[in-house]
Amino acid sequence: MRKFKLFLLLLIAIWMGEAVAQNYIPWSHGKLKVSEEGRYLKHEDGTPFFWLGETGWLLPQRLNRDEAEFYLEQCKRAGYNVVQVQTLNNVPSMNIYGQYSHIDGYNFKDINRKGVYGYWDHMDYIIKTAAKKGIYIGMVCIWGSPVGRGDMDVKQAQAYGKFLAERYKEDPNVIWFIGGDIRGDVKTDVWEALAKSIRAIDKNHLMTFHPRGRTTSAMWFNDAEWLDFNMFQSGHRRYGQRKGDGDYPIEENTEEDNWRFVERSIAMKPLKPVIDGEPIYEDIPQGLHDPNETRWHDGDVRRYAYWSVFAGSFGHTYGHNSIMQFIRPGVGAAYGATTPWYDALKDPGFNQMKYIKNLMLSFPYFERVPDQSIIIGTNGERYDRAIATRGKDYLMIYNYTGRPMQIDLSKISGAKKNVWWFSAKDGKLTYVGEFDNKTTTFQHDSGYISGNDQVLIAVDASKDYIQKEQKELLASPQEGVSK
Repeated sequence: MRKFKLFLLLLIAIWMGEAVAQNYIPWSHGKLKVSEEGRYLKHEDGTPFFWLGETGWLLPQRLNRDEAEFYLEQCKRAGYNVVQVQTLNNVPSMNIYGQYSHIDGYNFKDINRKGVYGYWDHMDYIIKTAAKKGIYIGMVCIWGSPVGRGDMDVKQAQAYGKFLAERYKEDPNVIWFIGGDIRGDVKTDVWEALAKSIRAIDKNHLMTFHPRGRTTSAMWFNDAEWLDFNMFQSGHRRYGQRKGDGDYPIEENTEEDNWRFVERSIAMKPLKPVIDGEPIYEDIPQGLHDPNETRWHDGDVRRYAYWSVFAGSFGHTYGHNSIMQFIRPGVGAAYGATTPWYDALKDPGFNQMKYIKNLMLSFPYFERVPDQSIIIGTNGERYDRAIATRGKDYLMIYNYTGRPMQIDLSKISGAKKNVWWFSAKDGKLTYVGEFDNKTTTFQHDSGYISGNDQVLIAVDASKDYIQKEQKELLASPQEGVSK
């Protein structure tokens, strides 16, 4: 009888834990803000926020209410807590219901029409549905291309910013994106007007700038009062691939090294948090424009995530060629996409991103810094490059190819270190053993092979962040991530 009661209590505890996870609302810990050291985001009560973004650019235009709810639910189940959308992809924009974003230019006074489920009613629905699922909406106010061709001037930007801020200032799950795949030195006055008009009314939501591929907002706006954190777009090119969409301001043959953008951003003053808001997408052609090119796969999107985060980013955004444009039979597709968006939700990369969030939230969060000195000797280049990060009593090294690494275990506290391998592909943990406090060579049993990427974790043996027998890192119930 006693065993039955204990079993029953265990079942109740598990059920309650799952219920908490399902109902977790991040902003119950207060609004998002930049943490004191200037590297990360947190809630007002000190709870860390690891940004795990999904790229749903055309969600407001191409999905109906039921589809939007289904998509956002799948995002929640896969561990995403931010969905990035194009609020306007054109001027005007039209949604699946045939409703336009503009009915009287930039005069939004009569935008709410009785008996009409309008464009902005649908945007309201998306934001509120996401809120119920604990998801932030990263709102790119307007994509860069219509602004670049003159579809919004300074005065119109001020009117539009005022409209957006007044409509959404009370929604807890909004993050503002100025720009939209455009350089910050193109129509700068328009972007400044839009940002400042929103910030004059809404001081409760964070704001960034979404730049052109292979550029970072830090190039133009690092000193701007309205810019809370920097965003870069590492883009879709492979090493040495110059053709496609114009020139770019990075070193030759470093196209895939998104960690370089992080290092540049965190070297600037004032220090602001940074994130790769648009890296390569799963199943998109390398170089973007030629559908006959090799496609980026799940191993690539994992590599970009770990490289960026271990180099110092406060989170990461994933993207998929089919999902970002929500293609399906009968809907035209760009960039050679063929898989319907609802089938693409089953692809491996989409479902593997949660593991990096689980990993980052398993250790003391705000003390973590990038530290390449952990790796002794000459580091590898390109795919062989290992990236290291550490706190006071733990360190982690990401290795994409499985090459041998010499690791200085003395970089963290403790006379002895417990060591594990963590699989980026499935989140599984393997305990390696206890090691003395010295430089030690490590190589995963799988040997030298790209795409079997692993993270080496070393922890002061006196700490219990991970148990030796533990087989996976589970996210906090507060994060609502499935096992």
